[in-house]
Amino acid sequence: MTKNLHPSLQKKMRQLEEWFLGREGSVVAFSGGIDSSLVLFLSRRFQGRDKSIGVISNSESLKNKDFKLAQKFCKDFDIQLEIIKTREFDDERYLKNPENRCFFCKEHLYLNLQSVLKKYPGFEILSGTNRDDLGDYRPGLQAATLYRVASPLAECDLTKEDTRQIARYFGLPNWDKPASPCLSSRIPYNQQITIGKLRQIETAENILNDFGFRNVRVRHYGDIGKIEVPKDEMPRLQKIESEVMEKMKIAGFKSLVIDREGLVSGKLNRALGKKGTD
Repeated sequence: MTKNLHPSLQKKMRQLEEWFLGREGSVVAFSGGIDSSLVLFLSRRFQGRDKSIGVISNSESLKNKDFKLAQKFCKDFDIQLEIIKTREFDDERYLKNPENRCFFCKEHLYLNLQSVLKKYPGFEILSGTNRDDLGDYRPGLQAATLYRVASPLAECDLTKEDTRQIARYFGLPNWDKPASPCLSSRIPYNQQITIGKLRQIETAENILNDFGFRNVRVRHYGDIGKIEVPKDEMPRLQKIESEVMEKMKIAGFKSLVIDREGLVSGKLNRALGKKGTD
């Protein structure tokens, strides 16, 4: 089945197959990112259509294009998908944007998934957490522990690169999709999260995508939006800077600046002296 994979990945695939076959069924916390996509795909492959349920929250902090891609993914691979609406934006703890904001977000998600789980006796809630995530600052992992969420990729020792290579082998269309953390992660800690700010960020990042920059961040510093693209793409951005800035006016920032350091995942966690993706 996996003869074209590296021997180490063949071994991990056997572990994953045993992992899934040893369980009744799965309710996968699905975001459309590569990690949860692979977990959902493998659940469908090894456990069958009726035993594999993807659940996505159409949250205000999820990009609309990512939501649509997630729906298409499930349609293309004949996967059952349930759409829910989590209520983290009704939670003042979340909106205050403390350093453990992700805990409150995941708490709402996993609490909602408990309700979904009642329809599927014996199933387990799964996440896309991989081994590399365990070394980052991720308060959401605490919520996963609290709600007994299983992580097959981490439990079978898959790294992010392992995940991408296996997803590529199976022809998953998002195998090389850049990480797309929630929009709230673009707002510095302890600055209030609002839907208006998230729409500004989403609009600005979509425009950068339209110019051909796939992996981008627009950090929200009040009236100022700070643009990040990978360092090796900086010359191209600088060459068309005036055109990009003109288009991005519709996002509503009073001013926009390019972060000359380039895109650094987890940059806002520097204030905490911790790692983490955003």
